[in-house]
Amino acid sequence: MYAASSHPGTSSSSSMEESHGIVIVGGGICGLATALALHRKGIASLVLEKSEALRVDGGSIGVHVNGWRVLEQLGVAAELRETANLVTALPNCFQVPRRVAGRKEEHPDTRQELRWLKRKDLLETMAKDIPAGAIRLGCHVTAIHPSDPGVVLTTTPAGGGGGGVIRAKVLIGCDGSNSVVAKYLGMSPSKPTPPRTYLRGFTTYRHGHPFGDRFLRLRGRRFFVGRSPMTDTRVSFFVACHVPSAATSSSSRVVDARDTRHAVLQKLRDQRCPAEVVEMVRDADPDSLNVVTRVWYRPPWQVALAAFRKGAVTVAGDAMHAMGSYIGQGGSAALEDALVLARSLARARAAAAGGRDDGDDEPFLLGAATAIREYVRERRLRVARLSLEAFVMGELLRAKSMATKLACMAILALLGTKALGHTNYDCGRL
Repeated sequence: MYAASSHPGTSSSSSMEESHGIVIVGGGICGLATALALHRKGIASLVLEKSEALRVDGGSIGVHVNGWRVLEQLGVAAELRETANLVTALPNCFQVPRRVAGRKEEHPDTRQELRWLKRKDLLETMAKDIPAGAIRLGCHVTAIHPSDPGVVLTTTPAGGGGGGVIRAKVLIGCDGSNSVVAKYLGMSPSKPTPPRTYLRGFTTYRHGHPFGDRFLRLRGRRFFVGRSPMTDTRVSFFVACHVPSAATSSSSRVVDARDTRHAVLQKLRDQRCPAEVVEMVRDADPDSLNVVTRVWYRPPWQVALAAFRKGAVTVAGDAMHAMGSYIGQGGSAALEDALVLARSLARARAAAAGGRDDGDDEPFLLGAATAIREYVRERRLRVARLSLEAFVMGELLRAKSMATKLACMAILALLGTKALGHTNYDCGRL
């Protein structure tokens, strides 16, 4: 089990001040992967997470071969593979599904490694290999101010009360689409997709499910369903459709999810969705249900042009390139960011040490801006392309006019995209 510290200023009315070399804001997939990658290279960091526990909402995450290559470098791939089956048949990510209720699309493709992991398993597996005390839960960064060197963070505990001040020589924002670090860098806010209800969850089949190792994508006139096997007895699913807003009006997340499930089931029955899908949603584990009504993204032109750094401050993961789930690369791209950033910082540390190993990181930390610049240069083209593919796929799936569909298909053709081509990427060794 991972060890985390609580905010040190929860019971004090006066500010507390401390100093750290590298501070990572956000304890999600990208933040923990970055901290673990740095740890593997012998570099200490402090992760600040505003929630009082690791954020395991969101159910599952599909990790493609490019993400598994990173997990191999982090030393956690073997353990995580034990928790999820290999998916060996899946839809063509770039084929527009027919708008026919009940039409299944399954296309065998065994060339790629794809497994659906529980978000909880991924986060806890990484967290337990991070040094004790390096993850600080319940610590909300409310303001960032420039300093020399680095920045000064103002923090408050999740439960209120006295806050604190943290001086950081290097600051990495892994704090999602509404990133306080991105705001400090002057980046434009992320944009929401048109309102739609997304219900996600797990369903457990006590005697085993009958779906084998095949991913299902099913599209009807007013719904879109995805289902993936996780283990021999558990599947992950999502349903996207429009449901009455009252289903998500309660202040309780659990009640919201159950009410939304009821509305979604009615929608699926009305659309004559296959019985196996209706039963899967009906029998979903209640605690696994999660509802999202807006998906946030950064437009590809913003990703291509935004200022991702200011001195030794940068962003990674959704804070850098939030994208829709249309190509399933949000999580794997965040893992790539973590590896490339840690590698750039490790190279800068080695260069600053000049062959010495005296434990003095001060010269490296003062010169970290160069490493940040190298990281941004290496990642920009990759994440801009992913963002563009995800954006165009989203527009294609929402398009009603043939002209818009043809324009989107033309852009994808110009990009030279192939089925799952974006997963065949190796960001190298740590």
